[in-house]
Amino acid sequence: MKKKEMIAMLLAGGQGSRLGVLTSKVAKPAVAFGGKYRIIDFPLSNCINSGIDTVGVLTQYQPLRLNSHIGIGIPWDLDRNIGGVSVLPPYEKSGNSEWYTGTANAIYQNIDYIDQYNPDYVLILSGDHIYKMDYEVMLDYHKSKNADITIAAMPVPMEEANRFGIVVTDEDNRINDFQEKPEHPKSNLASMGIYIFRWSILKEALIKLKNQSNCDFGKHIIPYCFEKQDRIFAYEYNGYWKDVGTLGSYWEANMELIDIIPVFNLYEEFWRIYTNNDIIPPQFIADSARIDRSIIGDGCEIYGEVYNSVIGAGVTIGHGAVVRDSIIMRDTVIGAGTQVYKSIIAEEVVVDEGCVIGIGDEVPSKLDSRIYAFGLATIGEKSYIPKNVKIGKNTAISGKTETSDYPDGELKSGEYIIKAGEM
Repeated sequence: MKKKEMIAMLLAGGQGSRLGVLTSKVAKPAVAFGGKYRIIDFPLSNCINSGIDTVGVLTQYQPLRLNSHIGIGIPWDLDRNIGGVSVLPPYEKSGNSEWYTGTANAIYQNIDYIDQYNPDYVLILSGDHIYKMDYEVMLDYHKSKNADITIAAMPVPMEEANRFGIVVTDEDNRINDFQEKPEHPKSNLASMGIYIFRWSILKEALIKLKNQSNCDFGKHIIPYCFEKQDRIFAYEYNGYWKDVGTLGSYWEANMELIDIIPVFNLYEEFWRIYTNNDIIPPQFIADSARIDRSIIGDGCEIYGEVYNSVIGAGVTIGHGAVVRDSIIMRDTVIGAGTQVYKSIIAEEVVVDEGCVIGIGDEVPSKLDSRIYAFGLATIGEKSYIPKNVKIGKNTAISGKTETSDYPDGELKSGEYIIKAGEM
């Protein structure tokens, strides 16, 4: 088989539990973003824009939508005879079936896949960040340092450094210390979870640590290589990068796309973001509609008013409905006269007529105050909201609800309705 200089392994197995009901039926990298994309489109597009034509996508949790989205990789020009994109779920081995138990274990289980390309270098990526990066520039840097491992790192405010894995470097950018979420950080360079390894070094470490439970890059592989004095360097990145791991950061990153000059431009010709676009008719905007500062997907029918929102493909917004500061994902219906404020509504939801969503006081969520926060109302996919109900802030709904689920026609702030079998 033709040798490849560098191939990418994209870790897309994450459940994304901090996205709550948004990921109860779908892996986090497959969650919609920016109206027409899915989160995984960003690292995949980075690969193709960086000239990397061989990508292994490691899936695990609820992989169906991810698999059908990626298909054989045509939108990213990754449908190659040699290389291309391969979806790599955990598979049955003789005698036992093994889930991927950690990020490095997932790579270990696919050593044969990597070996068939006999690469000099392997690029490890995670599937849940929104950013643009030229991995070729990082590889050139890796070679110039004669590095065994290069870790992409970005400066973060010193007061936030304790939330990240921190790398401490000398004047040559060689890493001489790691701190995992340190109380007293020695630097503000945070690891981005993007690594280039010399394949021989990574393979040796994976085999050596194969019995380590939940084998992970940050916790096990890198410290192991560090101890045996491999040459590890930090590659400083200063562009836009967003971890959309919480409902708040996910909502914020979507809202930033609406700015007149967005911090993150999805439409640059020279660095395109590719996605698997269904063939759908153009949008229909009725005479009665009003739209301001919003992204509206293809195939939408808008009869009401939309302000400062991101609306996915195939959404219908009925007469007299008002949507503000919200994310509404594809094929959802917002009934006539319904008002939606600061909400995230997933795919294929039906909100009937005359509802009001996202009102009332800020009260901590009774389901999980770390997840359902930020004053958002969050509705999981394929849910149904009956007519004329009111829904407060920091709420979560999943499933086909009925009027009797809403005492006095209301779901107060901080409350939740999760129907049986929905989580």
